[in-house]
Amino acid sequence: MLNQPIGIFDSGFGGLTVFRSIIEQLPGYDYIYLGDNARAPYGNRSFSTIHQYTWECVQWMFGQGCPLVILACNTASAKALRTIQQQDLKHIDDPLKRVLGVIRPTAEVIGNYSKTGEIGVLGTKGTVTSGSYLLEINNFFPDIKVYQQACPLWVPLIENGEYDKPGADFFVQLYLDQIMSQSANIDTILLACTHYPIIRDKIKAHLPEGINVIGQGDIVAKSLVDYLNRHPEIEQKITRNGTTKFYTTTDDTADFDHHASLFFSAPVKSNFISANDLVVCK
Repeated sequence: MLNQPIGIFDSGFGGLTVFRSIIEQLPGYDYIYLGDNARAPYGNRSFSTIHQYTWECVQWMFGQGCPLVILACNTASAKALRTIQQQDLKHIDDPLKRVLGVIRPTAEVIGNYSKTGEIGVLGTKGTVTSGSYLLEINNFFPDIKVYQQACPLWVPLIENGEYDKPGADFFVQLYLDQIMSQSANIDTILLACTHYPIIRDKIKAHLPEGINVIGQGDIVAKSLVDYLNRHPEIEQKITRNGTTKFYTTTDDTADFDHHASLFFSAPVKSNFISANDLVVCK
């Protein structure tokens, strides 16, 4: 029988922090991870471009046998997920294939972490300008006040290996000052980009004591466990041979493997798939 893995997609490395949590919660399943590094970062791209790139990658993962694809990328979840779910999936052959994101499961629980009722959201420009978190959190916690701050330089710092250098502290402090200047009552900071857990300790060090700093990995993983329990028709399609495959659209797989291992907290050996081949596979 051919493998039917769970697909995990991100524009680069950040989704690996979510992937790591998913494997911890759901060991034994088959998985494919695809990082569209050649076309990253997505954060400053238009809605239409992000949708195009994301849908190409999702269709490629469907072609690899995935019955379920997780967009482990906040920008793709914010700018592409709704169109994919409401329009694109209608036109594929298998009506049971599903695509899920990371924003809704996070919004469902984030209000539980705050005592003051005021939350700060840190993300890419694309995630922040989409307003997705404002809308989704308001659906579940209408009394919560949400403040947003785009941090456009954090992903390049992280992906270029500069995040642990002294110069990175300036840019960490810069965006934290901007979010905290919006309200002194913020007691919870959501890292609404899957890259940001890499600098979580640095973020905490530059914030006032007692502020919660919440990543998405465990939240999304627990939500996926619940989803599969509620949808046995999807869960039963996923194979369990314990295989994990990594793909990247950059031809420098050695560089990808080096950086990916830091995000995944385990050795990574990737395969190359060109972005042009993703278009052909549509």
